[in-house]
Amino acid sequence: MKAHLTQLLAIAAKTIVRKNGAPDIPALNILLERPKSAEHGDFATNLALVLAKPLKQNPRVIATQLIEALPNSAYIAKTEIAGAGFINFFLNAQSQQAVVKAILAAGAQFGRNNNGRQQKVQVEFVSANPTGPLHVGHGRGAAVGDCLARLLDASGWDVTREFYYNDAGAQIDNLTISVLARCQGVSTDDASFPENGYRGEYIADIATAYLAKRTVVADDLQVTASGDISDENAVRTFAVAYLRHEQDLDLKAFQIKFDVFSLESALYADGKVAQTVQALINSGHTYEQDNALWLKTTDFGDDKDRVMRKSEGGYTYFVPDVAYHADKWNRGFVRVINEQGADHHSTITRVRAGLQALNAGIPAGWPDYVLHQMVTVMRAGEEVKLSKRAGSYVTLRDLIEEVGCDATRYFLAARRSDSQLVFDIDLARAQTNDNPVFYIQYAHARICSVLAQWAGETSRLYNIDLSPLNNAHETALMQRLSSYPETVANAATELAPHVMANYLKELASELHSYYNEYKFLIDDEAVKMARLSLISATQQVLRNGLYLLGVSAPEKM
Repeated sequence: MKAHLTQLLAIAAKTIVRKNGAPDIPALNILLERPKSAEHGDFATNLALVLAKPLKQNPRVIATQLIEALPNSAYIAKTEIAGAGFINFFLNAQSQQAVVKAILAAGAQFGRNNNGRQQKVQVEFVSANPTGPLHVGHGRGAAVGDCLARLLDASGWDVTREFYYNDAGAQIDNLTISVLARCQGVSTDDASFPENGYRGEYIADIATAYLAKRTVVADDLQVTASGDISDENAVRTFAVAYLRHEQDLDLKAFQIKFDVFSLESALYADGKVAQTVQALINSGHTYEQDNALWLKTTDFGDDKDRVMRKSEGGYTYFVPDVAYHADKWNRGFVRVINEQGADHHSTITRVRAGLQALNAGIPAGWPDYVLHQMVTVMRAGEEVKLSKRAGSYVTLRDLIEEVGCDATRYFLAARRSDSQLVFDIDLARAQTNDNPVFYIQYAHARICSVLAQWAGETSRLYNIDLSPLNNAHETALMQRLSSYPETVANAATELAPHVMANYLKELASELHSYYNEYKFLIDDEAVKMARLSLISATQQVLRNGLYLLGVSAPEKM
């Protein structure tokens, strides 16, 4: 319908441009939006305001001319001019009701599109260092990243979900010496415990498992501890595998699955870091200074050049990042989206600069980044800061155990990623309409209850006469349903899962208002069947939308 109205407006615009004797206007970006209130129609456009300046006329005059020049349409009931010159379109009942049949016919496929044309896209998210349990920040990254992958899949992209382990470097060294200390019986409050060591209870668990010569499995990796505390490398290998396994359990509890796990250590072992460094040297964008190797990232918009190889010989952290992303490009990903914490902001420019310096045909601005802000966890009006197991932060598992997977996922994805998030445990646990995830799921359960009481065959609802759907609540609900495909497409384009969360809350509100105002299982058969068709379509859209957030759609609550 939006495409249909856009086409009509394009024809009308050309007509009035010729009528006014104006030169041809370059291709117009015709904007059609859905008004917040059904009273203002189904769609609105500012086209008259856009044309007013080149045509040198009052926008309301232009709006009148546009309406007069619109070709006939079987779907438009009326048009109105509002405000400074906006045109509001009111669709007829038949076009509004058509969405109900479209939803019931498409089922789980309703709202999906092929905007991505099955191009390969990789979404990298979580990517936590294997040095401890996943914290709530990782949880936000997991919720947002998985929702992005689901939205892109619904928009026709060939999606790969990837987790990148930084299993090399100083933090892994600190993990190793922490486990060694606990293996040797050194407590965290002992003066000899490593100053930069990890102090959570999980370190003691790793040490106990290592001394007991346990076997752990993480992804395709299986490691059996030797129990030899003189073998620092064995301790390192076991500790990393143990924590990868622990993080796998956290992700499983959060219902997150990955297609690929990549290791930073593998980039060194496979020679990809060395190859990338040599390619950068060959490209002419490096130089030696103070016994260090530098990359001229200022050639590509950075504020200063960056050290690649330090004077003592080790590589700086962004070098394996460049090698990793070059590998992504070589794997054929047209698009890469990195969902990371806001503390990664400083790496964006230098990683992109490194990729450009390779002269490998990688587009400028590749990859994309979605950065999330901090999460503050509250209970009883006070901030929760510590987890006994982690020692210094609230873990993702803490939240899941407190409020459940559904509420955790919804709350972590329901706000703009670039805004700070307050996670209110009390609200997330509440079985009231103030809790948005409960409110949405309850709307779905209410519909299930009505359909169960009806006990008819769902297929009977597919070709019902929908003409009895004519009150204000029904019109508003159908308008909201018809905007679902557009919402999916916009959320995917904008990389914004919160758009879907907000839509579902609004749809649930329309359903609850309708449910509270009208009965469905009534004697009038025609009205009853039409209403059952409408709420069945609403049920389907709620279920489809909740799936995109990774949240369940319960039939009973």
